[in-house]
Amino acid sequence: DYRMKRYVFRRTVDGIHIIHLGKAWEKLMVAARMIVAIENPSDILIASQRPYGSRAVLKFSQYTGASPAAGRWTPGTLTNQITTKYMEPRLLIVTDPRTDHQSIKEAAYASIPVIA
Repeated sequence: DYRMKRYVFRRTVDGIHIIHLGKAWEKLMVAARMIVAIENPSDILIASQRPYGSRAVLKFSQYTGASPAAGRWTPGTLTNQITTKYMEPRLLIVTDPRTDHQSIKEAAYASIPVIA
């Protein structure tokens, strides 16, 4: 993917991409600062539609006090005030941007920052 080119250190003969640890560390620190800047941990929403990401979401929310959204994403969770599952988080964290594209799109409509 051309967007990941700046994070790749080099490519081996086998075609395996080696990640540039310095640039990855910088992005991890930016994400950590965003999470720490939020005073109330329940204002953080963590979403994952993948079955393997659901357990990680539930464990992270258990230890940090964040709001989990594991499993199927209900459309309108961030944009439709009429629904019972309506939330107004200050930060959205998703495990996979490709499968969680609906939640990212809704966060963009509601001007909510996303860590993916």
